[in-house]
Parts: sequence; structure tokens; C-alpha cells
Amino acid sequence: LQQAGYRTYAPQAGEWALQLSECNDAKRLPWGVSDSQSPGNYRLGNGDKSRAFAWANGPQALKPLLFAPSETLWRVNRDEKGALHFSPQPPKQEARAVIGVRPCDLAALDIHDRHFLGGHEDGYYAARRQKLFLVAVNCSHPAATCFCASTGDGPVAEQGFDLSLDELDDGFVVKAGSDSGRTLLQELSLIEASAAQQEAVSKQQHHAADIQQRTMPSGNLQGPLFARLDHPRWQDVGERCLACGNCTSVCPTCFCHSEQERPALDGGSSEHVREWDSCFTPGHSYLHGKVLRESIPQRYRQWLTHKGGSWNEQYGRSGCVGCGRCITWCPVGIDITEEVHSLLGTQAGGKP
Repeated sequence: LQQAGYRTYAPQAGEWALQLSECNDAKRLPWGVSDSQSPGNYRLGNGDKSRAFAWANGPQALKPLLFAPSETLWRVNRDEKGALHFSPQPPKQEARAVIGVRPCDLAALDIHDRHFLGGHEDGYYAARRQKLFLVAVNCSHPAATCFCASTGDGPVAEQGFDLSLDELDDGFVVKAGSDSGRTLLQELSLIEASAAQQEAVSKQQHHAADIQQRTMPSGNLQGPLFARLDHPRWQDVGERCLACGNCTSVCPTCFCHSEQERPALDGGSSEHVREWDSCFTPGHSYLHGKVLRESIPQRYRQWLTHKGGSWNEQYGRSGCVGCGRCITWCPVGIDITEEVHSLLGTQAGGKP
């Protein structure tokens, strides 16, 4: 990938979590690392040293690489005569390759493509999206918080990748998903996967789906959720929620943002900055001198009914891809699947 001109990124073990960052050496992949996840808990541990992807996910998805947490959209400068001059601040365009993309994050990327590239294209997102090479890794060790099998977004990547990998004890089974992927494969010295290796891949994929215990109810939930806007469960979860925004920060699909001016102290220039925002902050619903959603139960209801309900109207599917990050990284361990099942009166756990 580097010889082909790509700047390579991959998950690496930090002090507390797996983090997606630039990686120039395969030895820096998280060989022998495992993770343990539960509501409000995340721990790294020791695993099979022959594997680099024997874990579920870290707090990051592809979102920070494409939809920057904070970026300057334009600058304005005042000249000697007092006239204002505006200049855009486009991001640097470069070929980037990401190794270790999970299937749920590919599904999230598809949603972001529809949002940022469909209709009115966001040039900042588009610049980063171009020349992006994606190496997916199908999940073999889902976390206890994962439920991608019930949303149809994993644990196997079906599309959206250039190459996909299935990790076995003796190596990787690789297949191409794009012309760019096929071109790169031609540069590699590969052998055909044996029947036994292909069977091992199939068993591993089925096992990764079968062991998932959490589920999201199937179908379009917009009607059922909107029919329960006065359900007492909203007050219950609102009393537990801290409105910290952790869930929206780690969510691979949340795209709310705010924009602000940052003027220089001398008044000679200013930057127009876009930053991630959250529907859990009071300012998110501020309109003409009033915060529309003053209470935490109202904010949680907005987040869940939008992501699980009205996204279907906007994007033809739910905004939840079953990655489970919002469960793991919630300080008080609120479980989105538990909340939805409680609201709808459906059975939690088991197979959908």
C-alpha cells in the first residue's frame, strides 16, 4: 500500500484502548491483543499472539478521518482599508489506506456518503473521501455489546471495501471488492486458499454471528417509536443519562455539528470553525433565544427516535449499525437495545 502511494492507517494498542492512527509497520498492529466490553466498561487484555484482529472494535470508526472533529472552513482577513477578504481552507487531498475496517463501520460509511455526498455535497468530506482505500477485516471476536447481526451490518462485510480479510491462525484469506483492490492483489505473492481454510472462514463467520446476544428489533421502527413519545421509559432513562455526549462521539454515524467564529484578538482576522456537536447539549436545540429540549429525557428521546426512527425516512434505513460502542462507552452503561425493547415491549436478547 505504501509503495502504491497510500498513507496507511491501522488500529494500534494505546495505553487504554485500540486507536486508529497512522501505521508504517505491520509489527505495530495489535498482535496478541484482546478486548473485553460490557455496558460502561472497556478493557484490553492478552489474546492469541498469532492474530492481530482478535477483538471487536475501539472507540473510533472511520468518522474522524473523514468528518473532522474540528476544522476551519474558511478564514476572513481585514486589509488596510478595512475591506474583508474570505478564503476557503480546503483539507489536504491525499491517498489514504485504512487497514482493519469493521463491517459495521463500512455500513456507517455508506450512511455518511449518502449524507455528505448526496444532494448538496460537502466538499471537505468529499476531499477526504477521494482516494480512500479500505481493507476490511471480518469480525471473529465480537464483543458482548455487539449486535450487528441483528441490524444486518455484520459480522461479515458484503460491500464497500477494496479488500477484505478473514484472519485465521495460519494467515489471512483475502478477496477483492473493487478494481483498485484487484490491482493491488496482482502485486502480491498469494496462494489459493485451501478448502479447509475456506471452511474455517465460514465456521468463524457463522460463530461470530451466533454468539451475539444483544439484538435490535427488525424493521422500520419509526412508527412504533413515534407512537411512544410519551412513554414513561423516557423519564426513566433520562434520570440515568448524564447527557455527556459520549454515545454521539463514538457513534460511527452521528454527524451533528456546530459552527462558530473565532476572531483574532486584534480584530484583523477570524476563522469559521465546524466542530462535532451532540443532541445531548443544550445548545443543540437552541432556537431564537430558547432551548427547545431543556431536559435530558427530551434529549435522549430526540437521539433515539432520530437514529432508530426518522433516519429511515431520510436514508432508507436506521442510523444504528450494531457496533455497540454507545453501550460500552456510556459512563453509566445505558444499553440502546434494552431501551428500544423496553419502549416497544419486545423481547430482548436471543436471535431476531
